[in-house]
Amino acid sequence: MKKFVAMMLAAVMCLACMTACGAPAASNVSDGSSIIIGGVGPLTGDYANYGTSVRNGMVQAVEEINAAGGINGMEVVLDFQDSAADPDSAVAAYGKLMDNGMNVFTGGVLSGETASAVAAANEDGVPIVTPTATADAAIVGNPNTFRICFTDSSQGLASANYIADNKMADKVAVFYQSDIDYSVGLYTNFETQCAERGIEIVEVQTFTADTATDFSTQINAIADSGVSLVFIPIYAAEASTFLTQAQGKLDGKIFFGCDGLDGILGKVSDPAVAENVVMLTPFAADDPDAQVQAFVTEYKADNGAAPDQFAASGYDAIYVIKAAVEKAGVTTADADFDAKVVAAMTAIEVDGVTGTMTWGEDGETTKAAKAMIIHDGVAVLYTAG
Repeated sequence: MKKFVAMMLAAVMCLACMTACGAPAASNVSDGSSIIIGGVGPLTGDYANYGTSVRNGMVQAVEEINAAGGINGMEVVLDFQDSAADPDSAVAAYGKLMDNGMNVFTGGVLSGETASAVAAANEDGVPIVTPTATADAAIVGNPNTFRICFTDSSQGLASANYIADNKMADKVAVFYQSDIDYSVGLYTNFETQCAERGIEIVEVQTFTADTATDFSTQINAIADSGVSLVFIPIYAAEASTFLTQAQGKLDGKIFFGCDGLDGILGKVSDPAVAENVVMLTPFAADDPDAQVQAFVTEYKADNGAAPDQFAASGYDAIYVIKAAVEKAGVTTADADFDAKVVAAMTAIEVDGVTGTMTWGEDGETTKAAKAMIIHDGVAVLYTAG
């Protein structure tokens, strides 16, 4: 009897092991009544504004889609986990999402956490559509991954081109963070393109996470350079400290950054600190386009503030997933759900609030960039002159 019980227990344990440790739950096949979209991003910590914006945009899209009948008859369920901007936590969150039955992954909000989670997802085959992970390498190595946003390299190039095309300055200073890929990637490509476009970089100042409290030396050097424009490819938290300390020393200068600056008005204590900050972005809340304004109106009603490009990119990511699933003509009950959705990504065109998007085999998209400038506490479309 004991031998029989032992054999039965061994059989049960073997079955459990096969379920937990066997072939990866690539498609998390369900009964097709719902589709679970998982996401990871910082909802706590210094970068919580980015994760919260992305999640809010996703929530709005999910509610709209479900109100209109879902995706191929499936109810959309959003499962968004907090990473606290930590790559290891993002990997753990990805595992939890898969355990919860996730069908499509939106990666991480930040590049580092996305790279870690995308690598972990490589063997599972789950389709990934990341809204805001800009580092070029963040999606490399996983052929099932697609990007909504610009890459760091393209943003660096576009920034130099925008400054040159709009005759904003022919001599500039740069202030960047030398120990994060985002800032270094933007600066490196900006520097290369400035040389191509005849823009002289006359002063370069850097900082690290350990020195991000006192920027007086860098500010004085930039002031002495005499430039009218400072390229600051950094995040909003560090930019708020820099701009606050620059008050009275760099007044009247234009501060030109990229998508990481979005949300700066929520970081500064006085909106005047952010005067003349320009952000290269795919989204402008005051764009008169009817689709954009419908999104902005609803977002304000739900969240009490205008959306930034992180919210817009999160919103678009959900609609891109919808378009791919509909193009593929599948539900989550289909065993080939993953493969067909991935294949559909290169066959769709989506007119989103961040632009009109198509994708190549490399997972990258191209779309037009806009620039916003902050005047009197409000970010408005930049117009030359």
